Amino acid sequence: MRRAITLAARGLGSTSPNPVVGCVVIDAAGRIVGEGFHQRAGGPHAEIHALRAAGALARGGTAYVTLEPCDHTGRTGPCSQALIEAGVARVVYAVADPTPQATGGADTLRAAGVRVEQGLLEGEAEAGNSAWLTSVRLGRPHVTWKYAATLDGRIAAADGTSRWISSPESRADVHRLRAESDAVVVGSGTMRADDPHLAVRGMEGATQPLRVVVDTDAAAVRPGARVLDDTAPTLVAIAEDADTDLPDVLRLPRAGRGLSVPALLAGLHDRGVRSVLLEGGPTLAGAFLTANAVDRVVGYLAPALLGAGPAALADAGITTIAEALRLDVTETVRVGPDLRITATVTKGA
Repeated sequence: MRRAITLAARGLGSTSPNPVVGCVVIDAAGRIVGEGFHQRAGGPHAEIHALRAAGALARGGTAYVTLEPCDHTGRTGPCSQALIEAGVARVVYAVADPTPQATGGADTLRAAGVRVEQGLLEGEAEAGNSAWLTSVRLGRPHVTWKYAATLDGRIAAADGTSRWISSPESRADVHRLRAESDAVVVGSGTMRADDPHLAVRGMEGATQPLRVVVDTDAAAVRPGARVLDDTAPTLVAIAEDADTDLPDVLRLPRAGRGLSVPALLAGLHDRGVRSVLLEGGPTLAGAFLTANAVDRVVGYLAPALLGAGPAALADAGITTIAEALRLDVTETVRVGPDLRITATVTKGA
């Protein structure tokens, strides 16, 4: 199952709006004879890839799958039926499928005499499929807020200079996060300060994410901006009453001094976006946190001190320590000279 989870991760960034899924088939003697993962929406599911690799050796064997095999016919046939026809004797899956149209695979398998078990490494499989599961359960994309700061929490010096706080290794790692995401989101402040490109670089074969700029008054994205090139698609979110000549805009209701974050995420979800990498500055990050719309935080902490300058996070609607948003740290790792900390928002927070 752990191998299946590793395989599933290969599909990050290229399967939306479908989940990432991995499958490993072992024969009756316990040897791995086939494996596969869901590579792209509309293509064969993980089970199909693994069964094709296993061939006749799948008969009497066991299939380990990170998600309950589907039981419906969409652009591909039901995986439950494919497993039955292959003669698999036992299926072990980690996470139950929560979608009404696809669930039921386990029942179909049992009805055909296949032994079925659920829950092996469920937590790890859920974490690997968090974007899709969030979209199904909450009806919005999964949001990862990424930032880089000094050890004293500054994202720029007092004079506004910020290049570069993090190391080349950390900046390269951010391109991995982009490649795993359906959309990258920044605000008007980041547009004016950095004219970012937001595309994936240095990763051959990566699917480019949708570049999204939250530009409430349609004043920050100007002709010639780097996000308007043809490297990747770009969407500019503006207020309903803003005037613009930009070709692809998402008009949203105003909320305070910006735009409605829930409406933004709903609009992206309608476009098939299941995972968002929030790379905006402290104001946009604060708006997302105020809206309870951040699921994961990835912070790159550089071994440097500034003592003054903007902090990583602006007003997030928190006024007392009792209201602090508590996080569960899931990983700490060195990236070059920096420390990358990954944390998830505590359930119920």
